[in-house]
Parts: sequence; structure tokens; C-alpha cells
Amino acid sequence: MANKTLFARMRGALIPQTDTINAEYAPAYAMPPKHALAQFAATGCFGRTFYATEHDQLKQVLALCDQIAREGGAEFIARVAVYSRKQSYMKDMPALLCAWLASREPRLHESVFSQVIDNLTMLRNYVQILRSGVTGRKSLGTAPKRLVREWLAGRDEETLFSASAGQNPSLADIVKMVHPTPANPRREAFYGYMLGRPYNAEALPALVTQFERFKTGDSFDAPDLPFMLLSALPLSEKDWVTIAKNASWQTTRMNLNTFARHGVFADRDAARMIEDRLRDPDQIRRARVFPYRELPAGMRGQGQ
Repeated sequence: MANKTLFARMRGALIPQTDTINAEYAPAYAMPPKHALAQFAATGCFGRTFYATEHDQLKQVLALCDQIAREGGAEFIARVAVYSRKQSYMKDMPALLCAWLASREPRLHESVFSQVIDNLTMLRNYVQILRSGVTGRKSLGTAPKRLVREWLAGRDEETLFSASAGQNPSLADIVKMVHPTPANPRREAFYGYMLGRPYNAEALPALVTQFERFKTGDSFDAPDLPFMLLSALPLSEKDWVTIAKNASWQTTRMNLNTFARHGVFADRDAARMIEDRLRDPDQIRRARVFPYRELPAGMRGQGQ
């Protein structure tokens, strides 16, 4: 039999020497810049971890981007931004990379903008990051404003209104920043409504009109809107059942306890619909949800 000690030594001699230390000051291997950025983009979410704060992570990502760009790899950063959003389903990271490109690589920024900024939440993240100054600028600038205007023009009013819950910045804040030109009376009325300016009520989208009628008590039918837009109103148990039936997979997952508090599960049809929704593979796939998000939803569901 071969000498195990001898061959163990030879195998060990072929292992590369460590070239850095990790957060515990133990010997480790340094990742090449592109490898490190790809790992951040696929797994980083700018939250505090055991070894690093969100500020540490941000500093590292920006430093990696600068280093990769100096080495001629700006196109790699653009590809990573798209991958981070489309494949890893990240939010803050791809928005940051897109904002970084806006400050340094306008051509690449334009090529990836629509792929990375694919909903209003991502648009708010992008605008917030740009205005924060962390990527080197504190205003949107000409090209980003144009892209945001085109993004808004490509969505209908009801889609924008349904997604308009959220602040810092709000949809109204973004409209004020980029000054879009309304393409028709309907869009003009919608922007006026969102900005608190005079508008033609007859030209408003039907969903906005339904919301206003419900808010003033002229209608008792809850509009098909996310409950975040309705929760400040005096909602009945029937209203909550309607909201729950219309909710997306993600909204349902996040608000099982809220629905339970408002008596939704006492309605057997609503309860069955929610059960079917939460275990529907197609809806889970469309929600782009991480497995760890499904676990607490299942645990809350078992507790009902």
C-alpha cells in the first residue's frame, strides 16, 4: 500500500498558499475583484451581518466597481447588475450598480436601465441611491431623467397608481423631479391628481375614480388595489376579504397575520383561495421569492 503520510504531504504541497486574512483574522484566500463583486451582487443585501455593517458592504462594493472599471471591466459591472436583478432577484444591489453606471458609464447605464429597473420599487431605489450621493452625484442628471420619463411613459396610469404606495421618494416626488410631459388628458389628470394640483376629474383613470368614490363613501365596493393604499380607510370585514382575494402572492405572504386579525379566514372561500395561491408553483415563480421567505409564511399559516 502506498505511504499515506508521504502522499498526504505531497497533496498538501500542491495547495496554494493563503494570501489574506478573513474577518476572524484567520488565513484565507482573496477573491479576484470580479469574483468578489459577483458574490456581493448575488448574495449581498446591504444589511448588518455578524462580520460587517451595511456601510462596510457598500464601501467594498463601490471600491470593487472602481477597481474593475480601472482595469477595463465596466461592461462586466453592467452584466452583473442585470444578473443580480434577473437571476438573483436582488433589489438594492442592482439599483446601486445601475446608479454607479449612471455616474461613470452612460452608454452602459442606458443599455441596462430597463432590465434592472423593472418596477416602481426598483425605480424608487434607483432614484434614492442616486440622490444620496454615494455614487458620486446628488441629482439625477439629464440622461437618468430622460430614462425615468420614458419608464413612466411606458406604464399605464392604473399600473402606476396600484404600485404607488411607498415614500422616500414617492411616485409624486419622482414625477416632480423629472417633469414628464403628459401625452394625453388622462395622463395629465393623473399627474395632477398625484401632485395635488388641479385636474380634470372626468379624465382620471377608472381605478383612481373608484378609489376616490370608496374613500368618500360614495361606493361600498373596495377597489382592486394593494391594501397599503386602503389600510388608512375604515375597512369592513367584507372589504378585507375582497382585498385578500385580490392580493398578489407576495402581498399575501407578507400579510397573513393582518388578514387573520381582520377576519378574512372566517370566510371559507377566501381561506381556500389563499391556501391555493400560496402553494401555486406558477405564482411562487412569478413572485421571485427566496425559499427563506416561504418558511415564515408557512409557519404563520400553520398558526391560524
